[in-house]
Amino acid sequence: MKVAEADILIVPGYTNSGPDHWQTRWQARLSTARRVEQDAWSKPVREDWTARFAQTVNEAEKPVVVIAHSLGVATALQALPECNKKIAGAFLVAPPDVANPQIRPKHLMTFGPYKEDPLPFPSIVVASRNDPFGSFEHAGDMANAWGAMLVDAGEAGHINAQSGHGPWPEGIMVFAHFLARLKP
Repeated sequence: MKVAEADILIVPGYTNSGPDHWQTRWQARLSTARRVEQDAWSKPVREDWTARFAQTVNEAEKPVVVIAHSLGVATALQALPECNKKIAGAFLVAPPDVANPQIRPKHLMTFGPYKEDPLPFPSIVVASRNDPFGSFEHAGDMANAWGAMLVDAGEAGHINAQSGHGPWPEGIMVFAHFLARLKP
């Protein structure tokens, strides 16, 4: 699949992805990419966030490819039952352990737990070995349950601008290979 053949949905997490975040940079570079906007970025409500995601998917005119980060991963996966249009694939980065009682802020737990059923589309999980919001082992378990390919990002923190992943060229290369394997 080529970029022009897909509606690429950027799904940020808690507090959105700022101007230096790789999601914002990719959105500017990928001609068919658009962000799933939320009304309250710093006060996420699961029902609101998942409804907005499902609405955006259902309005898409082309096959949907999801690029989700952090709480955006939980949002996208929890919204799947409300999505009427087919998702062609998902690139899931730094999924937080939303069932962990140590997660902060605490209200992020309302997005968990994840379902452990295989996803109905090809997917990749990119995880860091020192992500403060979810262990590499947890991400590996989820990738295995979802039937996703796990990509080890090494010690990359939360894979965001604060951890030095502004443009994140390694990520865009993995995404480009993933996108090329998807069928329109």
